Amino acid sequence: MLGRIFTVGGYTLLSRLTGFARDIMLAAILGAGPVADAFFVALRLPNHFRAIFAEGAFNAAFVPAYAHVHSQSEAQAKIFANRIFTLLFAAQVILLVVAWLFMPQVIAILAPGFSQDPERGQLAIDLTRITFPYLLLVTLVTLYGGMLNVMQRFASAAAAPIFLNLSMMVTLALAAFFPGAGYAAAWGVLIAGILEFFLLAGDAWRSGILPRFAPLKLDEDVRAFFRALGPATIGSMGTQIALFADTIIATFLPAGALSALYYADRLNQLPIGVIGIAMGTVLLPEMSRRLAAGDFEGAAVSQRKAFDFTLLLSVPFVAAFMAVPDAIMRAMFARGAFTKGDAAAAGATLAAYAIGLIPFVLIRSAVATFYARKDTATPVKAALTGVAVNVALKLALVGSLAQIGLALATAVGAWINLLLVIAFAVRAGYLALDRALLQSFAKFVVAGAILGAALWLTARFAPAILQVSAFRDELTLVLLVAAGIGTYTGSILVLFGRRWLLSLLR
Repeated sequence: MLGRIFTVGGYTLLSRLTGFARDIMLAAILGAGPVADAFFVALRLPNHFRAIFAEGAFNAAFVPAYAHVHSQSEAQAKIFANRIFTLLFAAQVILLVVAWLFMPQVIAILAPGFSQDPERGQLAIDLTRITFPYLLLVTLVTLYGGMLNVMQRFASAAAAPIFLNLSMMVTLALAAFFPGAGYAAAWGVLIAGILEFFLLAGDAWRSGILPRFAPLKLDEDVRAFFRALGPATIGSMGTQIALFADTIIATFLPAGALSALYYADRLNQLPIGVIGIAMGTVLLPEMSRRLAAGDFEGAAVSQRKAFDFTLLLSVPFVAAFMAVPDAIMRAMFARGAFTKGDAAAAGATLAAYAIGLIPFVLIRSAVATFYARKDTATPVKAALTGVAVNVALKLALVGSLAQIGLALATAVGAWINLLLVIAFAVRAGYLALDRALLQSFAKFVVAGAILGAALWLTARFAPAILQVSAFRDELTLVLLVAAGIGTYTGSILVLFGRRWLLSLLR
């Protein structure tokens, strides 16, 4: 399992690194003004729907169902996949046509603050009409990726998001040939969807599992899939409602608030994608196969190792984002149209997001024990409770803390969600909160506190150490990384011991 995690995590890391290069170009070219706000609405809208109908609900319902059918009969699995593909394609085409025709009304609902700035609102409508077809393409990519993951083929699905970054970088570099930089970025999104589709479709075709259109028939397998999809959709929709609330509320804030949320979230998404999503992507089919074979102990051991490995890799990000967010933002984005003031606003937002980073990275592994048992309803209770707290806090905090309050509310909601999922799993007997697990968590807290203190001290004395004017922020980041690696490695070895680390890797 560890090898597959490194495969997914490695490609995801490459995707995040190219994503940072893309965001550096976006920051330098678009800055944090009205054009950037309009583009980020155009980017967020298809991504919200993708998270609801594709990567979120669909994967949770489809992967265990496909793994179960495939374990019984490859021929039946092909029929099942063909029927799901046909239904999915038809639903997405209808959604695309409706959204494209009624885009002004959609933007008026989801970005009402833009009504006070008609020029920014019209730009958001135009850009979203370009980006929205990406949803159809990436939904099919998710279907192909889920099938390939069950077949133990993880590389192409993990590598696909790299095309989004490369495509946008190329179109931004050629922005002079578009009506504006915002249009260049939007066309880059659509082109990326086409490239991702052909990558995954090609891999599925080579594997002999590429689905085709088939007559619709609601057999038992398809009905079971929809029974799981309903609660999963509600759960994913609840999470996206909270993100929609961010977009809606931020459009009423001064220009730049949406951009600060975007850049802070981009950094926050690095560990979530490289660690949390990669772990969950591998763990779900792993637990599904083990439970289908009756290996309940093996499934529990896999989940426990996933928890430990996730925390091991995530704690450094939490410490860094909370201790030195300004230094990170200045080094990453403060150039061109993106000022140091913009970096400070985004850094404060990042620190608020970081409070909820641990539940963000752990939640995919935590809910896997339910999804692998085809129970998509129980996690919904936790997700909706977390969303209710999240949205209530957004409304309470945005007045005094602006976009920082939105991020802080998201973090609190994430903790509510994770703690409830763990409580439900313990009550059902799927997870044991034994002494070893609690001690491990406490040691990670200590290691994170030591690392955070070391990073804060390093950042404070960096100007005295680095007697340079050029690239000071970038060199400070390099110094922080070096100090962090040494401090955290030493802390883990002292607190856990070399034997524990080797055992985890094995």
